[in-house]
Amino acid sequence: MNKRGKFISRRKILFGLGGLAAVGALATKQLVQAVDNLKKDFQVTGKLSLSQRAAKKGLIYGAASRKIDLSSNPLYAAAIVQNCSLLVPEWEFKWTAGNVRLRPSPNRFDFTAADWMANFAATHNLLLRGHTLVWHESLPPWFQKTVNRQNAEQILENHIHALVKRYAGKIHSWDVVNEIIQPKDGRRDNLRITPWLQLLGPNYIDLAFRLTAAADPKALLVYNEYGLDYDNPEQETKRTAVLKLLERLRAKSVPIHALGIQAHLSPGDNKFNPKKLRQFLHHVAGLGLKILITELDVVDKKLPRDIKVRDRIIAAVYEDYLSTVLEEKAVIAVITWGLSDRYSWLNEFEPRPDRAPVRPLPLDAQMQRKLAWNAIARAFDNAPKR
Repeated sequence: MNKRGKFISRRKILFGLGGLAAVGALATKQLVQAVDNLKKDFQVTGKLSLSQRAAKKGLIYGAASRKIDLSSNPLYAAAIVQNCSLLVPEWEFKWTAGNVRLRPSPNRFDFTAADWMANFAATHNLLLRGHTLVWHESLPPWFQKTVNRQNAEQILENHIHALVKRYAGKIHSWDVVNEIIQPKDGRRDNLRITPWLQLLGPNYIDLAFRLTAAADPKALLVYNEYGLDYDNPEQETKRTAVLKLLERLRAKSVPIHALGIQAHLSPGDNKFNPKKLRQFLHHVAGLGLKILITELDVVDKKLPRDIKVRDRIIAAVYEDYLSTVLEEKAVIAVITWGLSDRYSWLNEFEPRPDRAPVRPLPLDAQMQRKLAWNAIARAFDNAPKR
């Protein structure tokens, strides 16, 4: 509803969808359907925060953030504390990210930024997630020249031991391995061809989990993956491959406790099939694993420029997705990849063609609640209790 309490007219919405012909007929139809349900007003009741609403249902709500943003913007830091019960350092626990160099050389670690994030979480009574121990995208410049088949296992063991031991007892969960399935790479096991795979073979996955479990027996150990949300052949193939991998790991008694589903949602081109997604989650839960929604946001690069229309579509995507996944009681946490549009990674990596500011998260750039906040709150309020 708009500020005057009246629904936006369908005529105005369709006018706001002008230019969608370039997106394609299917995308246009889906977007029109998304905004055509004008009965959804996204109203919420009560004054509870997102984390409080989640906790009432036995869920955890959190968000990713960076030291540079939390330390420079008190309003943003306060919003994180107010809305979240869990914090994910977006950069600070990776080998290297942005201007953060956790491991600047093979024999040296710099924990300055990571310690700051851990202290922020402890000071504000937030759970802390570790992201991520093994990922092909965060390797430092020295890796290619220094690491070989003879020393790769020792390099990995040293990294996990140093990082996980340092924060043992302070970490809710670790993303032990990140984005390791890629059917397009053509392997029979569907593993992504990464430096770790080339140096150590497929057993690097088992090794990483066993090393992490030994360094911190109390942390929840997670395999984190993207591209599992939509009903298309590519993501169907990936879901099947992920299930087969999880089955293999469980059969080998690898200490894996949960699957992390990134859920970078992209309305417009993609068909969402609640039944298929529920079936996938049910199969994962049947393996005795928990499920975390780890990097949730809504990519708006193919949505209309009109903010009222765009916000309504984004809110509907949040509520429809979360209403589906939260039916599975093995889902224990929902984590958005950021809290405010101002600091979303999508500003840089998925900008809009029209250069309008992106609006993928619960709060806008001024830390004000959007319809997306309401949609997440409603999904928590309506979720079954764990």
